[in-house]
Amino acid sequence: MENIKKLIGESFLDLAKALETGEFGKIKVGITLLGSELGLDNILKGAEMAALDGVEVILIGPKIDTNLEIIEVDSEKEAHQKMEQLIDSGYISGAVTMHYNFDIGVATVGRVITPALGKEMLISTTTGASDTERTASMFKNAVYGIMAAKAIGIKKPSVGILNVDNARGVERSLKQLKENGYDLTFAESGRSDGGSVMRGNDLLQGSADVMVTDSLTGNIMMKVFSSYTTGGSVESLGFGYGPGIGFDTKRIINILSRASGTPVVANAIKYVRDLVKGNLIKIIKAEKKALTKAGFFDILEELKVKQSPQTNTEAFKMPDKEVVTADITGIDILDLEPAVESLLRAGIYAESGMGCTGPIILINQGKVAKAKEILGENKYI
Repeated sequence: MENIKKLIGESFLDLAKALETGEFGKIKVGITLLGSELGLDNILKGAEMAALDGVEVILIGPKIDTNLEIIEVDSEKEAHQKMEQLIDSGYISGAVTMHYNFDIGVATVGRVITPALGKEMLISTTTGASDTERTASMFKNAVYGIMAAKAIGIKKPSVGILNVDNARGVERSLKQLKENGYDLTFAESGRSDGGSVMRGNDLLQGSADVMVTDSLTGNIMMKVFSSYTTGGSVESLGFGYGPGIGFDTKRIINILSRASGTPVVANAIKYVRDLVKGNLIKIIKAEKKALTKAGFFDILEELKVKQSPQTNTEAFKMPDKEVVTADITGIDILDLEPAVESLLRAGIYAESGMGCTGPIILINQGKVAKAKEILGENKYI
């Protein structure tokens, strides 16, 4: 009887805690096992470390000796399909994976530990492409970073813009957004002249909660922050390249590098856990509403008109949509949309996308040779 009373008492305490925190049971996070340069065991150990920290980790990959639940698949492609199904069905709340292609408009927000003060900082963005125009993409990256920051519990994240090409244009656009009523807090550089445009010193010091940059620069920064203690061979620090965020994102999918070591694997899983607890998807919807009210999309359109070169405005018949399973790489991000249009004008259906190594054009498998010929003639590849 005493044991039963104790059990009932513990159950009520657990229920009270759940009602207070909003957490009912462990959060289930999936992770795909295939694709790491460091082997299956490296991913498994990271998953087991995260499980010790209270995450219910679901493995997706080949059979392996572990006490964790595993859903068996034989390839990376099948793993990604199964991962998406598990998220959409609600069996898992989010996932971590490698070498996953996001649509244009979606980019990832990385999370690092800065060396000077041991402070966490979000780098927005680190893979993917939020837009094909540089200033427009960094403008989007700023709000994507704010969304991720709020989801991990930073109520008023400070935003700094890394001093790269187009930084001043991004700063002007963000100031206009703030003047329009959007709740935005600018970070202050640690250098004596201050300002919200960040120097290299600010990267090391973590002067901003959200450091805004273009994806390629952000990708390099992630690699340096993650592996400077190992000489670059293994990424041993930080939380990985983060969730793919876009205005219509419905899945929490975080990205790891193929060189991510065990500690980063564990932290990436916990990063997903934090985003689920903070309800990233709900925050994206709320921020989109606030941004619309503050004229974000009008400012964005003005930026794109300003940046867009004069293109062929002659009307053409759109080819019928086809299944696109092959991809063509080696195209500059600034040439991506004109390159796609050159194929559409030639009667070949094509779509733009972003792989882990850069921009891609998605094409029907049977039309790759002809498409490459057209792209070559137009000097896109």
